[in-house]
Amino acid sequence: MFLHWDWLRPHLTAPIVPNLGPVHPDALTVGIFEDVLRAADTGDFLPYDKDRRWGGEKDERVLREDVVHQPGHTLIPTLTPRGRGTVKVFAYGLPDSVVGEAAELAAKLAARHDVVNARVVRPLGPGTAHARGTRIQLKDFAAGPCPAPDGPVRPVAAWPAAVQDTFAPFAAVMAGDGLAFLHAQMQAGRCGPVLALAVEDRIVGAIGPMEVRPDAIGRSQLMPQYFAVLPEVRGQGLGRVLWRAAMHWGQTHSAAYQLLQTEVGGPSDKLCQAEGLISLGFSHTARV
Repeated sequence: MFLHWDWLRPHLTAPIVPNLGPVHPDALTVGIFEDVLRAADTGDFLPYDKDRRWGGEKDERVLREDVVHQPGHTLIPTLTPRGRGTVKVFAYGLPDSVVGEAAELAAKLAARHDVVNARVVRPLGPGTAHARGTRIQLKDFAAGPCPAPDGPVRPVAAWPAAVQDTFAPFAAVMAGDGLAFLHAQMQAGRCGPVLALAVEDRIVGAIGPMEVRPDAIGRSQLMPQYFAVLPEVRGQGLGRVLWRAAMHWGQTHSAAYQLLQTEVGGPSDKLCQAEGLISLGFSHTARV
């Protein structure tokens, strides 16, 4: 047992776990934190890690020997060597002083491991005023039906070949939203279906991959997707059509829920709020 749950639990204002990101509130147990700390020794993916589907090795690992765990706060640092390297310190604790201590630890560990970037990640509760960063949102598929939307959406592979051929240039334009990476995974046959929206025989939006996997407690989770619409066709409700098609897919494939991360105040954030998703809190990341 690495952690005292009665020390950590009062400070989990949002369901964020180092190395894993957001998790369902029902899965937020001492066991999931213990799993992450044990994985620091092996570098392996946990069975329910969302990044496991991409294969390869886990980039980020917890620096278990540098964890600070006290009754008033807990600091859990992670190291990502990719690129110029990043140290993140996940700061769990209510006093404002926890941020300062986390920043000091992040700077010290960045110097020790010779990496350029040092960050503090602060989970914040759903009632946080003037929140910044990322909002964590929950789509509960048991809350009501998700009907198929009216609109030209179907899996990429179900479109005629001439339309399919427009996915590559679409993905290239939307590389900043992860679509080029997604296209590479599609070509390699390493992911589930991708839903695409076409206008005048040209793909202008996509969401995917569509995959359902068990979480840490065995509940079926619709995995996070890449989601993008070409800038020149935004403002016409096409993003909403795509998103509703994805939710229909998830419900018809027996997903219990989906967790989404949206930039506070951004288009996806406003869409999810308008669609009635439950806000579970926020994640704010600050440079050191």
